[in-house]
Amino acid sequence: MRRHRHAKIVATVGPVSAAPERLRALFLAGVDTFRLNFSHGHHDDHAKVYRAIRDLERETGRPIGILQDLQGPKIRIGTVAGGRLTLKAGDSVRFVRGGEAGDAQAIPLPHPEIFASVTPGQDLLIDDGRVRVRVTGVTDDGLEAEVVTGGVISDRKGVNLPGTVLALSPLTEKDRADLAFGLELGVDWIALSFVQTPSDVIEARGLIGGRAGLMTKIEKPSALEHIEDIVRLSDAVMVARGDLGVELPPEDVPGRQKELVRACRRAVKPVIVATQMLDSMVSAPSPTRAEASDVATAVYDGADAVMLSAESAVGQYPVEAVGMMDRIIRRTEQHRLYRSLVAASEPEVEDSPPHAVAAAGAGLADAIAAKAIVAFTSSGTTAARIARKRPSVPILAVTPDAGVSRRLSLFWGAHSVLSEDVASYEAMVAKAAEVATQEGFAQSPDLVVVVAGIPFGSTGSTNNLRVVELGRAGGGA
Repeated sequence: MRRHRHAKIVATVGPVSAAPERLRALFLAGVDTFRLNFSHGHHDDHAKVYRAIRDLERETGRPIGILQDLQGPKIRIGTVAGGRLTLKAGDSVRFVRGGEAGDAQAIPLPHPEIFASVTPGQDLLIDDGRVRVRVTGVTDDGLEAEVVTGGVISDRKGVNLPGTVLALSPLTEKDRADLAFGLELGVDWIALSFVQTPSDVIEARGLIGGRAGLMTKIEKPSALEHIEDIVRLSDAVMVARGDLGVELPPEDVPGRQKELVRACRRAVKPVIVATQMLDSMVSAPSPTRAEASDVATAVYDGADAVMLSAESAVGQYPVEAVGMMDRIIRRTEQHRLYRSLVAASEPEVEDSPPHAVAAAGAGLADAIAAKAIVAFTSSGTTAARIARKRPSVPILAVTPDAGVSRRLSLFWGAHSVLSEDVASYEAMVAKAAEVATQEGFAQSPDLVVVVAGIPFGSTGSTNNLRVVELGRAGGGA
């Protein structure tokens, strides 16, 4: 099964999409990686979905990625008197560490780390920023604040602190239990929420121990201050525009998105653009024109993947949303301006032989109109290096590792193939011709470009380039 596009689709599984027959329909419509959102559902529910996806993988013969998204810390107010409290701009309010059914002078905020970190002048955003208050004073037992933007708050609404770095691990006890469960299941990616500093990524990596790829969600402004280090420590990045758009001014989010995509391409790490991409399709059979443009913009930026959240988890049209996203990506990549726009945002290639060989392979494939680039990769690194160049031809990523094959389903342009490792140069040429033919990418006398590392099976050693003419004795030039 071949996707006729380069950018990938990630879809969140929820109540409307968890049944095996619905998962199959979503995969056939275009899903490359399924996201399991551990903010909702029980372990048994997620285990059933995991098994159904693996059954689907065996049925279709195609690797399918599974992303476990950890909930992370949730900062919320407590309960307020009558369940609702109306705040007006200019009102003075007070937050306290504990208590229940508080009024405007005793709003419960049961998070001691906030009281230890916040300073006067910083803002608290309540209910996704619908209500904004500014801290005017900090005492031993409370926070004094002035309402900047009024509104109604109700029990246990979320709180964001855009100007504050909290002394808080991104992994709660629930997350640690969920992480152990996901790793036992065999998920391919772990998405880490609430990342503020590089040390947060290091903590999670230590727990994962290489058993899955670590994906960092960028949703806190403080993470942007350390973005180069965070990207370097991560295996992949998600531009989580929901929370990021609450804590940043909306007009800053598009530029930040472009910066993050470019930073990930430079670091050879896949990047997902997520949240509200086709949000109106939660309840409508087609998106707004602005949403279609939003998806296309991420594709023009060179993102590896775009993601559906509520659209595929709880929406009325999950399969249609995937199909629409697939069509938008394909039409965008076929547009006459696509190649020039992607090339214009291409980062500089690191000055090293492996990167140079991968870049040369991508450039050569375009120059000779090859039908595909066959990348032999034990860790996925060779395929990722080629994908960074965003060549116009597909990348056939041949790997002996099932986990790597599944993770590659998230990489731009990569069609991963699980195959036994090759042991000789002649076997490499023969396998490249065989895979390109069997997967339907080329036939005699087409050309394919082969990129590999020698000695075979050595991680990260991209050092060999070959042009193969299919059907020619000896495998071509």
